[in-house]
Amino acid sequence: MAKTEYFELGYLAKPHGLKGAFHVFMDVDDPYEYEELDAVFVQQGNEMVPYFIEDLQIRDNLNLMTLEGITNVDAAKELVGSRLYLPIAMLPKLNDDQFYYHEIVDYQVNDRNLGPLGMVKEVYSTGAQDVIIMMYKGVEVLIPLTDEIVPQVDKKNKVVITQLPEGLVDVYLNESYDAD
Repeated sequence: MAKTEYFELGYLAKPHGLKGAFHVFMDVDDPYEYEELDAVFVQQGNEMVPYFIEDLQIRDNLNLMTLEGITNVDAAKELVGSRLYLPIAMLPKLNDDQFYYHEIVDYQVNDRNLGPLGMVKEVYSTGAQDVIIMMYKGVEVLIPLTDEIVPQVDKKNKVVITQLPEGLVDVYLNESYDAD
């Protein structure tokens, strides 16, 4: 399967104990939805390597995972920082008015005032806020992903409808001209 057929579950944060277990950061809304997992895919270079899960403990403040074949702390250290993936088919179903970020990549961005602008290149989490990265006139424009600024996503027509604050696009266009 190509990487586009997976979603990122999280990453192996650090070893736990001496027998090869890991602290796992799970970048999902509800980690408890995944407590019955049998396997994960670990990204190693450009490869997605499957690992069976021997033990997975989901707790409010700590997630622990033991992978088959990783039996000591030295083997665990080699995988620390590796990203964990699952097939997209394993994502929980959403309501019609909800979407996963990977779904809107390549959607058209149409602003209620400015009309068609560009295509969604990526959705990125800055930590403080999630943003849509859109290409507009050859320039990357960051659009805060809030209900006020992105009131609707039309999955059927692959369109992200925005209500951009006045001057947002101009800020990026002016920066690119100032750099020349």
